[in-house]
Amino acid sequence: MSSYTYSEAVEKLNSLQSNAATLEAVRASGGRLSQFAIPEMLEYLGRIGYTPEKLNDLNVIHITGTKGKGSTSAFTDSIIRHAKPDWKVGLYTSPHLVAVRERIRINGEPISEELFAKYFFEVWNRLQSNTERALESTSIMPGYFRFMTLLAFHTFLESNVDATILEVGVGGTYDSTNVVPKPVVTGITALGIDHVAVLGKTIEEIAWQKGGIYKEGVPASTVNQPETAMKVLKERAEELKASSFTVVNQPAQLSKVKLGLAGKHQVENATLALHLARHFLELKDSQSFPDSEQIPDVLARGLALTKWPGRCQQVQDPKRQNARWFLDGAHTVESLQCCFGWFASPGAALPESLSASESEKPFRVLIFNCTSGRSGDTFLGTALETIKSRLAALRVEETAEGFFDRVIFCTNITYADGHSKGDLNNKTVAADDLAALKTQQELASAWASHVPSYPKSDILVLPSIEHAVRSIDGFSVEKQLIQILVSGSLHLVGGVIEVAGLSKVAL
Repeated sequence: MSSYTYSEAVEKLNSLQSNAATLEAVRASGGRLSQFAIPEMLEYLGRIGYTPEKLNDLNVIHITGTKGKGSTSAFTDSIIRHAKPDWKVGLYTSPHLVAVRERIRINGEPISEELFAKYFFEVWNRLQSNTERALESTSIMPGYFRFMTLLAFHTFLESNVDATILEVGVGGTYDSTNVVPKPVVTGITALGIDHVAVLGKTIEEIAWQKGGIYKEGVPASTVNQPETAMKVLKERAEELKASSFTVVNQPAQLSKVKLGLAGKHQVENATLALHLARHFLELKDSQSFPDSEQIPDVLARGLALTKWPGRCQQVQDPKRQNARWFLDGAHTVESLQCCFGWFASPGAALPESLSASESEKPFRVLIFNCTSGRSGDTFLGTALETIKSRLAALRVEETAEGFFDRVIFCTNITYADGHSKGDLNNKTVAADDLAALKTQQELASAWASHVPSYPKSDILVLPSIEHAVRSIDGFSVEKQLIQILVSGSLHLVGGVIEVAGLSKVAL
């Protein structure tokens, strides 16, 4: 076993993070730096001793999209693991919630700290010792996500996995994961507007980027998309010579399956995952699961037992019986609609029986943050409109404006002393902006403009996640149920899980 420690690996990994200035340069370039991404990634891959063709041994299911790609990956992983319990199944996703090793899972579990350190330094040392580069644009060491992708490839190859579910980081065409020459199947989840500086400002441009994961001779699939986006995806499938192009539709039998992930939107994700898993098993294991037939129990079991922390997740506070956390890292307009629609529903923020008396109304808190480059004003407006329409549909006599009794906007910094847990360290936000709480002040102003009557004393701007959790711990509400929704950022959700002591119940 490696003599290096996990904490040493995390420290080295964090040194590869791009700072805020670098990210701003990428945004300013309008994505033009992307054209070098794949050649550079291939060079890094060669420097650690692998050819692209070697990655075909991983038997990859490649998944991208704007909304739901992580959940779809989790569903797919669970289906295959339950269909083939004797297989070793790898899952690579991003970002992580609490520990970076969550990004690389084998048979549903994050690899151990010992294995992470071992494989990390094998990749690190190969790159440090083999510095010969053909491309002037490459540096000796790759950036954070590229390194993690190289580490995932190395880990899965060393572990001799039988199948790999590979989630794209950003986009598709130029993403670091898009160096596998021939995945087994590819799929694209719902598309929306996000990462516009790199992917483009229109749904058509984004569809072009996402469609780049389609490959020659490989089945291509997607869920229903806006008409113009669907046209682009179909054209990309033809251009890249995919063996087929399928728009998946929900099988009638799926409505009878209780999914492991909450929220109506998960039905679409489960539909795509079921399609991908079925076709993968047909191609790699000669198992026949035609889409038109009853969903076999073994596949339904995989859907029912799927776990994906931090996505439409309810967690009981381990210290306070009257406090319940609602965790969802939604960070696009579309995913926020799903998140707040889920929260403002019976069985979540609302009682199962909508005839409950007013005295039973919980004390609701929103903890929210969003990263730079995203519109907090639009996000909060979306949240309020979603709650409003949901309450109207349910004929609940509450208002969206008064749905939350307190709103808290805090940074993603973990602790009150200004430090973050090593795994949660983030250099992508400018220090000056953090110190001035620029984003959080803007969010507070946006909330006040959307809800002019909201008491200013109930709009809190706080410098860390620990400050936010402490403020909730200090509530004088004793008998009344407290419901805390955490949303806007997966980094925020992960920090709350860490600080509030939710790891044992949430992960």
